[in-house]
Amino acid sequence: MARLRRKGGDVLFALRLTPKGGRDAVEGWIVGADGSEHLKARVASPPEDGKANAALIALLAKTLAVPKTTIAIAAGETARMKTILLASPSPDTLRRLETIGAGQ
Repeated sequence: MARLRRKGGDVLFALRLTPKGGRDAVEGWIVGADGSEHLKARVASPPEDGKANAALIALLAKTLAVPKTTIAIAAGETARMKTILLASPSPDTLRRLETIGAGQ
């Protein structure tokens, strides 16, 4: 299964979030038990009142060097496993996303 799925000009990908993870970090791509790939991230914020989701969007925006408004949680708002939508990413942004965690 591909890491990134196209939806028109946008891109969707799976992400597993660990709230109250002690620090904010995007840890890289991992393969789940079902063979699908997802991005693993952690934020220091607690999972209450949308704080962890807001911290995740800010972290992804900083990591990918894109505006926060181009990132949305398409599914899994209250779950650890989320589907992230990246609106109209540039080739450079896609390259950064694909290589997160490589060489660590």
